[in-house]
Amino acid sequence: MKRTTRQRLWLLLAVFALLLLAGWQWQRDARTATGNLTALDPTLITHIAVTLPGAPAEHYEKRSGHWWRVDGAPARAVDARLNDLADTAAAPVLRWRPASDFEPAKIGLAPPRAVLQLDGQMLEFGEVSVTGPQHYVRVGQRVALVSSRYVPRSPATATTELH
Repeated sequence: MKRTTRQRLWLLLAVFALLLLAGWQWQRDARTATGNLTALDPTLITHIAVTLPGAPAEHYEKRSGHWWRVDGAPARAVDARLNDLADTAAAPVLRWRPASDFEPAKIGLAPPRAVLQLDGQMLEFGEVSVTGPQHYVRVGQRVALVSSRYVPRSPATATTELH
């Protein structure tokens, strides 16, 4: 066998080995993926309710592509702020654990620090995790760790009354 043929054969074997290794890594990553906070599509959400400690729940509804506060007199809300809240539905989860693994009071879920309802799906936000800028979020019978960027704040400060 010629030297160039032998070199090409080794090169092909190396490429094949790298492809096998990449395929194995891709499958491993797919098996361990944690997914999103909910299965909801943020662009399709039409009802949002936000409850923060010491304040009544604020309810919003999407009408003709714009967000409106529906508590009391209708008021137009800042679309970007409410869209940010809707985006919480697709927040990437860093880790899931069963709710039974925690004492709710120790992670700020008894009572929750904030409650966000997206089309009826309740998300209860707790304390900051000791592992970084992440918050505990109870979704049904599971608790997720998500980036602190998704913790709800009151969008009510950005509404305007209709006359």
